[in-house]
Amino acid sequence: MDDLRLNVSLLRRRVPNLTSAARQVGLRPATVSNLCTGKIPVARAEVRTLVALAALADCSLDELIIRGEKIDMIETKIKTLDLFAPLAKGGTVGLVARPGMGQLVVLSELLYRLKNEAYKTILLMPEGEHQGISDLVENVEIITKNIDETYERIASINGDQDILFVANRTHVITGDIQQLQEKLESIGIHSVTTFLVDLTGDVVDEDLPYGPLETLWHFDADLAARHRFPAVNPLNSTSSVLEGAHIDQEHFTVQQKALKILRRYRELRALVNVRGLERIPASELQTYIRGERLEAYLTQPFYVAEPFTKKIGESVNLQDTLKDVQEILNGAVDSKDISELEYIGKI
Repeated sequence: MDDLRLNVSLLRRRVPNLTSAARQVGLRPATVSNLCTGKIPVARAEVRTLVALAALADCSLDELIIRGEKIDMIETKIKTLDLFAPLAKGGTVGLVARPGMGQLVVLSELLYRLKNEAYKTILLMPEGEHQGISDLVENVEIITKNIDETYERIASINGDQDILFVANRTHVITGDIQQLQEKLESIGIHSVTTFLVDLTGDVVDEDLPYGPLETLWHFDADLAARHRFPAVNPLNSTSSVLEGAHIDQEHFTVQQKALKILRRYRELRALVNVRGLERIPASELQTYIRGERLEAYLTQPFYVAEPFTKKIGESVNLQDTLKDVQEILNGAVDSKDISELEYIGKI
């Protein structure tokens, strides 16, 4: 049962505006989103939910639920992304953020890193002036002006070439992105990983702003305000790569333990802000200390930010991240000062 998953590409084609469609038939958009990304396994979904989704997509349950092939992960060597919400190769990634939370910096960093690993990078240029777009432009090879030009440029690239494609949410609302993906699939191109951004920040207030996604990165105002970058919230971000059949046991175990610590740490931190550290129960102090150090460790210097931060960019492979996080969870760095863990690579 672990390798069962929703046919996200079919849902994306048949029900572009899934948020309102789900509400109209009595489904919670958050539940649908979690099923699409794998945060809720298909085997744990209510039958009525699956039946309602099949009805929306005008398909059978056999078409909606597929036995998934292996979903490959693109290792970014960005600690918090690889650990909590891995990038699904060939999937669609949604970035949920308000302006100023650093989403375009993260995207620029990814394009920079993966361009150097032979990925073709394409940006569908958004209309108007937007802060941070110039950083994206510096790290893409191909800039297009409309969906038709985008299709032609991607279709002309060698079919085996891995492609990263970035587009603004306006093209999701019009249905252009769904049509582009369908046209590319019809000619046998499945190697395009699509990043969807919202430059207005409106997506923060919606449950399913981009439709079905393979990967969701939810940026966090509190992390950004405290200069904990990348400000991606591990508790609200997820990926279909995390489904049981696509992730090894070590990764899954460490990730789940880390989420548990961070979830409780955030609750304790709210108490500390009001009452002070001395009011935390002694039994919870260890959780607070380790959560604080784990959050600090998940910050990371970026190559594209070197001119501004004066810190050398760092890459950390997944195995080193897992090893370091396990050490933090085991208490090996309890005595380290927080400053020793902020904006480093591996421990």
